[in-house]
Amino acid sequence: MPASEKILVIGSSGQIGTELTAQLQKVYGSENVIASDIKKPQHFSGEFEELDVLDEKRLGEIVAKHKVSQVYLLAALLSATAEKNPQFAWKLNMNSLFNVLDLAKEKKIKKIYWPSSIAVFGHSTPKENVPQFTVMDPTTVYGISKLAGERWCEYYFLKYGVDVRSLRYPGLISYSSPPGGGTTDYAVDIFYKAIETGSFQCFLKEDTVLPMMYMPDALRATIELMETEAKNIKVHSSYNIAAMSFSPKQIADEIKKNIPGFSISYQPDFRQNIADSWPRSIDDSCANQDWNWKHKITLNDMVRDMFKHLTVAVDKK
Repeated sequence: MPASEKILVIGSSGQIGTELTAQLQKVYGSENVIASDIKKPQHFSGEFEELDVLDEKRLGEIVAKHKVSQVYLLAALLSATAEKNPQFAWKLNMNSLFNVLDLAKEKKIKKIYWPSSIAVFGHSTPKENVPQFTVMDPTTVYGISKLAGERWCEYYFLKYGVDVRSLRYPGLISYSSPPGGGTTDYAVDIFYKAIETGSFQCFLKEDTVLPMMYMPDALRATIELMETEAKNIKVHSSYNIAAMSFSPKQIADEIKKNIPGFSISYQPDFRQNIADSWPRSIDDSCANQDWNWKHKITLNDMVRDMFKHLTVAVDKK
């Protein structure tokens, strides 16, 4: 990325935004990355702008002020949280995207990153090795908004030449931020509970296998996609990406290798229905062919690294 270009991260305080902002600062320099969110977080280092992404006028002012050329739009209500307030979830998830797409349509920014999700899939989608192009019939407001967003991204590319890029994230796991309201977030919370109490009550059944990814792989995939030459981008809706798939029982068994006395119980709630509509594994061969994507981190690697960092964090309290 040329040094003169500036990146705006919208939703920089969220699960992905916290770490992606830090990684972008590391790669491109803090002076070239502007973080933004509803409120400024404590202990933030770097340029920050308070922003409600639904405020189109304020968004335009920030873009003009900093001469922003790239926008990473991460603001959204996730699957479980969105089900509790579907109308606002739709408004936030969709209008925020239109506000940014329209800036690019008007040539006020050059490039957009917008994340999609495995939530776009549904009960009619194949459960194993879901291909890039397949049946998508989401049953959650989050999934519906992401599927609609994918179609609008491709439409803006075809109609107006907007360079917008996207990844269908699987469940993301990180030690840097607490669970954010997603159905796959049990795989984050389980580590905190294992260290703090030695037990965990899971809201999914023990054999519910879902696609997952450790955050360092997700950050690398995001930046690699954005750095890829435009001519190599063949999918203008959203790319499948994959890493590992596991069930609550499988991750619990890995945790027991580190905490032998750890116990897990199961009390499925409304999130089980959401998980049941999602696939167990993803085929990401298109991403591999178009921009050489390949995950690096395994389940064993992730568990070991999570305990390494979270144990240190607990010891510091």
